[in-house]
Amino acid sequence: MSLKPKTAKETLAVSTVIVLPNDTNTIGNMMGGRLLHHLDIIAAIAAHRLCRRVVVTAAVNNVAFNYPIKLADIVTLEAKVSRSFSTSMEVCIDVYVENHSTGKKTKCNEAIYTFVAVDQLGSPIGVPELIPESEEELERFNAALRRKQLSLILAGKMKPNDATELKKLFV
Repeated sequence: MSLKPKTAKETLAVSTVIVLPNDTNTIGNMMGGRLLHHLDIIAAIAAHRLCRRVVVTAAVNNVAFNYPIKLADIVTLEAKVSRSFSTSMEVCIDVYVENHSTGKKTKCNEAIYTFVAVDQLGSPIGVPELIPESEEELERFNAALRRKQLSLILAGKMKPNDATELKKLFV
């Protein structure tokens, strides 16, 4: 298996769905759990595109339900790996609602997931390096390291003084 570096755009995964009655709550909004389901699937596909191995969800780092998604809305999810580490990958997902009349897409939600690549026995395996190209990809790439350092500190696996990227925010 090659660990040849890949660009973020090579990991892009896009999915479009229409919100049906079974997807909504009693006031006609898409249920959060249904959106989480779609987010997990599209993020897993993006992570798989980086490493071409089985990936498992390690964490749902952040989900922002900024605006409700309504019954009959056309929803597009766009996922890209933002950074890879030794065996894990952070994936950013942007969620858009499409205006039925104009086709204009408006960002309504976003999420960040972490996946780990595993072998056939479920043990973590190495993943390729991710190369950011655009300004947004570079921003997400750098932010991913800060989020990872914060996570390690909170888990007691890193001392705050060793979190060089996090410290830069406060100096």
